Amino acid sequence: MSTLTISNLQAGIPGKQILNGIDLTLKSGEVHAIMGPNGAGKSTMSGVIMGKPGYDVISGSVTIDGEELLGKPAWERALAGLHLVMQYPTEVPGVHIDEVMREAFATRGRDTKELDALIAKEAGRINFSTDLVARSLNVDLSGGEKKRNETLQLSLLKPKFAILDELDSGLDIDALRDCARRVEAATTEDNLGVLVITHYARLLEELKPDFVHILAAGKIVKSGGPELADELEKSGYAAFQ
Repeated sequence: MSTLTISNLQAGIPGKQILNGIDLTLKSGEVHAIMGPNGAGKSTMSGVIMGKPGYDVISGSVTIDGEELLGKPAWERALAGLHLVMQYPTEVPGVHIDEVMREAFATRGRDTKELDALIAKEAGRINFSTDLVARSLNVDLSGGEKKRNETLQLSLLKPKFAILDELDSGLDIDALRDCARRVEAATTEDNLGVLVITHYARLLEELKPDFVHILAAGKIVKSGGPELADELEKSGYAAFQ
């Protein structure tokens, strides 16, 4: 059992504070959904937690099992057990998906002998063509293919915690179902803890949240169970802006 703890996280970009004190505790196997209006700070929160350049941390703490992550580069946070599924996956010409996974496995001290078989198995689970594995990372892939690719990497690397920054963005119904169900399965198969950022309750029909939090003006203003997402679907965010 592992715990991701976010305490009084205040951060922003130069000249502008965006996060105004985020407090959240996520345990292995749990799914926490973060919902909120545009501009609330959801993507900023994911970037700050993962160590994306360009953000200034004013105060606070982000730990996994007591290990402080703030101040570490993104690759060290990844080795500590944190993984980000990006809203807009980066294209990397000349670098193939299987090569990326081989290097990631080696860095973690994991055996790469069965990697090709593992890739084929996981690709099959999410209906991701293995022909795309030998392509440059995300180059010439559709939006759905990019998100399947992100989900493939997540399932192979088996981190302790995953942040899904709008996994459902740009997905059709089939891709949404395939990706969300694979992440849901990982919460039981690998005890993965998930922090899922989304605007829409439809994703949460497949990826079942234990807790739903509303983020507005850089703070969590309300928390509840899955029923809170249904409430937002009906009433919107007007009451929280």
